[in-house]
Amino acid sequence: MVFSLVLMHKEPQRKPRYLYLSVKSNSMEQQLENILLSSTNSSSIKKVELIQKLWSGYGGLKRVTLNDQSVILKLIKFPNESNHPRGWDSDISHERKARSYEVEMSWYQHFNQPINHAKIPSLIKQGELKGKEKFLILEDLTSSGFSPKGTINPTQIKLCLKWLAKFHSHYLNAEPRHLWPIGTYWHLDTRPDELKVMKDNELKKAAHLIDQKLNSSKYKTIVHGDAKIANFLFKENEVAAVDFQYVGGGVGIKDVAYFLSSIYNEEELHQKESWCLDTYFKELANPEVEKEWRELYPYVWCDFYRFLNGWSPGHYKLNSYSEQMKNKVLEWI
Repeated sequence: MVFSLVLMHKEPQRKPRYLYLSVKSNSMEQQLENILLSSTNSSSIKKVELIQKLWSGYGGLKRVTLNDQSVILKLIKFPNESNHPRGWDSDISHERKARSYEVEMSWYQHFNQPINHAKIPSLIKQGELKGKEKFLILEDLTSSGFSPKGTINPTQIKLCLKWLAKFHSHYLNAEPRHLWPIGTYWHLDTRPDELKVMKDNELKKAAHLIDQKLNSSKYKTIVHGDAKIANFLFKENEVAAVDFQYVGGGVGIKDVAYFLSSIYNEEELHQKESWCLDTYFKELANPEVEKEWRELYPYVWCDFYRFLNGWSPGHYKLNSYSEQMKNKVLEWI
C-alpha cells in the first residue's frame, strides 16, 4: 500500500505550506498502520502530516487523519548520528534524550489524569515497534479547537499561569516514580558537559549550592519541565499543554520562571514579574507553599542562567533581568 505523506512546516504566524509525497510502505509502516487502525477503531488512513521533527533528529511528530478522526503520532527513532543544532552531541546527551522519551511514556502510563483548568492530551496507545522505534498515539487537541500561538495576550498568559498552578497543586507532594527524580531539561546532574565549559567561574562554583537549595525545599510537586509557550495550545478561554519529556519532581516555580522567559524580553520581565507571580500564587492558593516558592524564584533563574552560560554563551535570555537574579543569589550564597 502507499501512504500519502504531508510535510507541514510549522510556522504559527504564517499560512502553512504543504508538500505532497508518495512513500511506499515497508513492513514496519504496515505494523504501525495496523496499530493505528486497531487502537482507534478506524478502517483507513487518509493522510499523514509531519508537524515537526523531534530535537536532534530523534524522530517526528505527525498528525494522522483517519476515516473519522485524527490523532497525534509521536514516533521516536534514535539516529545513527545525532545532529544537535548547537553541537552538543555526546553519549551523555544521547542518554538524556533516550531517557526523556521513556519518561514521557511513563508519564502517560502512570500519571496523566484529568485536571480542571489543566488540559493534557489523553493517551490512546503507546509501545515499541519491531525495529525498536517507540511510539505514542495521543489525542489530537486541534480536533477540539486548540492551536499553537507565537505570541499571547495577557488573558492567555493568565490562562497558562492558571494551568501551571492547577497542575502543581494537583501533584503537590506526589512522588515522581518512573519520571525524572528532578524535572526540567536543564537540571545540573544531567548537564555536566555544559557545567564544565562555563565561563562564569563564580556561578560555576556556586552551582551545586544552588541546586541543593532548590532540591532541599519542603514543598515539591511534579513540574512540566519544559513549560515554554511552544508547548501550550490555546482555545478561547482554555489552554492545554503538551510535551512531557522532562516532567519530574521539583518546585513549581521552576515552570513559572521558564514560562516567563519564553514570552517576555528583559524589559517586560522587569515590568511584569509581580503581576505574573501574584497571578500564579493566587491560583495556587497555598500560603505556605507560596512563601517558600517566592523565595526560591531568584534561585530558579540563577540555576537556568547556569545552564545557558555553558550551553549557549551569548543567548538572548542571558539579559539584564536574569543577570540581576543571578547576582542577587550569589550575594545570598
